[in-house]
Amino acid sequence: MMGSKFPMTQMGTSPRYTISAHRGFFTYKYSRRVFSEQKFPFKFVPQSLGDKWKLNDISTGSIQERLNVLMSRTQNFLNEVTFPRAKPGQSKKPGPVDDFGFQFMEDIFMIEQTIDRRTPSGVLSLAAVICIEQFSRGLWRNGPTTSSTPTSDLNREGCCHICRMNGLTGKKMQKIFGALVPESVYNDARNLVEYCCFRFLSRDGSAIHPSLQDPAFQRLIFITMVAWDNPYTDNLSSNAEKTSLQNKLVTEEAFIRIAPAISGVVDHPTVHNLFKALAGNQEGISVSSWLNYINEFIKVRQKQISHQIPEFPQLSQERILCTSSNSKRPVLKWENNMAWPGKLTLTDKAIYFETVSILGEKRAMRLDLTSNGLQVEKAKVGPLGSSLFDSAVSVSSGSETKWVLEFIDLGGEMRRDVWHALINEVIALHRFIREYGPDEYDESLFNVYGARKGSDRATTSAINGIARLQALQYLRKLLDNPTKLVQFSYLQNAPHGDIVLQTLAVNYWGGPLITGYVNTRNQSETRPSDEIADSRNHVFDIDGSIYLQKWMKSPSWGSSTSSNFWKNISVKGLILSKNLVVADLSFTERAAKISRLKYHVVEKTQATIDAATLQGIPSNIDLFKELMFPFALIVKNFEKLRHWEEPHLTVAFLGLTYTILYRNLVSYVFPMMLMILAVGMLTIRALKEQGRLGRSFGEVTIRDQPPSNTIQKIIAVKDAMRDVEDFMQQVNVSLLKIRSILLSGHPQITTEIAMVLISSATILLIVPFKYIFSFLLLDMFTRELEFRREMAQKFIRFLRERWHAVPAAPVSILPFQNEEARSEIYLKEIEDQSKSQGNQSSGKSRLTKDRDYKSEEITR
Repeated sequence: MMGSKFPMTQMGTSPRYTISAHRGFFTYKYSRRVFSEQKFPFKFVPQSLGDKWKLNDISTGSIQERLNVLMSRTQNFLNEVTFPRAKPGQSKKPGPVDDFGFQFMEDIFMIEQTIDRRTPSGVLSLAAVICIEQFSRGLWRNGPTTSSTPTSDLNREGCCHICRMNGLTGKKMQKIFGALVPESVYNDARNLVEYCCFRFLSRDGSAIHPSLQDPAFQRLIFITMVAWDNPYTDNLSSNAEKTSLQNKLVTEEAFIRIAPAISGVVDHPTVHNLFKALAGNQEGISVSSWLNYINEFIKVRQKQISHQIPEFPQLSQERILCTSSNSKRPVLKWENNMAWPGKLTLTDKAIYFETVSILGEKRAMRLDLTSNGLQVEKAKVGPLGSSLFDSAVSVSSGSETKWVLEFIDLGGEMRRDVWHALINEVIALHRFIREYGPDEYDESLFNVYGARKGSDRATTSAINGIARLQALQYLRKLLDNPTKLVQFSYLQNAPHGDIVLQTLAVNYWGGPLITGYVNTRNQSETRPSDEIADSRNHVFDIDGSIYLQKWMKSPSWGSSTSSNFWKNISVKGLILSKNLVVADLSFTERAAKISRLKYHVVEKTQATIDAATLQGIPSNIDLFKELMFPFALIVKNFEKLRHWEEPHLTVAFLGLTYTILYRNLVSYVFPMMLMILAVGMLTIRALKEQGRLGRSFGEVTIRDQPPSNTIQKIIAVKDAMRDVEDFMQQVNVSLLKIRSILLSGHPQITTEIAMVLISSATILLIVPFKYIFSFLLLDMFTRELEFRREMAQKFIRFLRERWHAVPAAPVSILPFQNEEARSEIYLKEIEDQSKSQGNQSSGKSRLTKDRDYKSEEITR
């Protein structure tokens, strides 16, 4: 098989694309050439057929294959014509099953095979051979590119040209890989596929890979994911493999491994959510879904670059991410119960809203998204202060400013949800930069190479995530919660999310030292000794990049989870860059994998809780709130004492409590409370008999809604019913969890709770109760103080995580039966019992008759 070739024949011509970038726009030209001359900057090496066709080159096998190709094209055309139109909610665009796409796949299949398909672990699949051979030949002519500017990524002329032949074949690449890794790694074909692909991708450091816009490269990446998923085959027929290859689906495991390696395609923390969005109801991602997604993503990024808004001069220093100025889908800004239509612009630093008044005057407003304390929430708006329309987003900065923006979408509420995710991602981005990045004017930024561009890298990553979310919106492939598709917003509430954010910070701001920051003679003489001693606490990436300890401002760096992660992490694979590791995972990949596994556990637990929730619990929430108001007032005042809002009252309360406790007056507290309650009741009775409390004293007053506003009353009742129903569901879930713990539904948790109870009982038996109560009281009133707040929050967070991990006990619901059905079933049961008793009595009588007859014969 060494040196064999796949028989592919090029009969006829096909149009050629040439892409040229001019001022942020792309132009496409067509020319008629022999298809063996490649159409795109990413050039694949086909089988060499010479300058002219010869009669001897035409074989029966090639003619048969060309007939198979023509039959396949005809079949695809008939399938496209006869296939029913897609529903509006499934996909916005049909799959690209056209002649160009088919010809691109045929061109990729035309590859000279130099690698031996037979390996010790099995026979290499056709997809693996294509991936190894094509990536072995595709090397940069102009050297690696390090630009990370979005404009340079998409509008680069000449820099993304690939050498047609550079002296490397699949066989040579296989030998190089064998010399770099141990035999156990070498024998796995997946690792060879990773090496060839990652080696090519590691030569570009841009934010979006420049070859991503080439249709041939897009299809090669899809084949690479298929090859990683199925590196071996049992069928050596190339035609059968080609047919099956074009109908393959990329699995989640292959997509998670390969897709994040291509710059701009997806981030490691959200790759599993993107897979769910693209796969939909299928078991994997098809080639049409993949190509539609990539093309739409490129279009969105080009549109972001080409935005020109002269109304806002300050936008020259910001990157425009999204605009909303469509008259069919307007944006309304609510102020003082009035809605003002206008144009909304989202940048990487602020929101701009330009209102248009009746007289044609334009008024521009700006809301800064980089400040601390911003919150974005979904809101309801309506005329006269009502909550009629659930299609708004509220952006507030404490009590100073508050914007309420309504996104009208006749097709549903996903537009509001998408904009909520977009704005939240920008706010989460700047929160991440403040918490995990160094200060802007920190002098240590000059000691680490590339650290000054860390904020730009984080911003570019967020911009790519926003572009991907917009692309999925256009394709109508969104999840129920679009926030899961953008990484910074998703990691805020994701399990193990703070560790993933730490790895991202090391990736963005980490770099090699350019001065003797740690071990230089001059620095060791001038710098304090404690700073040199703390240098061992710096974090190092897999490529030797350093993230300084003084940049670790986030409290999450001091957690035990963080310390265990950074102490125990190690990489054993072949490192090509800080983001690309063959046969192993980078730091970000490893942290994202741990977060993903914990997320799946949370999903399973939530599934048991969802199965245990019941619906339909009626109640009158307004009356309940009114009846519970005295108790709520007591709790509110107690919370004021606990938070030391009035220190003199808190000190007096604690002094009285400890006096009662240590003077052994506890036995008198309960009788005194009963006496005070009885005296109060008698006093109220006497005052009421004297008529000094008024006639309405003791009545429960509930304010009703205006009689004209019927819709508002219906919505209020619905909201109240929903609140009570949610409360009852939470109570039921808590009771089911307690039942699961008591009945050993989860043995490990039951054992832990039992040990805690035994320890508590031992403490109660040994230590007097007054000391235990005084300790608990002291803990309650010092929990919110500055020196204990962080420790208390960590302990509460730990208890909350353990409680959420407890599965609920299963609940079975029997079908409904009315009284008539129950009576009929009861009568049938009685009849069956009577029949069975009759059969038993008849059987017994027969037995007695037989016995009497036998006894008579014996006596005779």
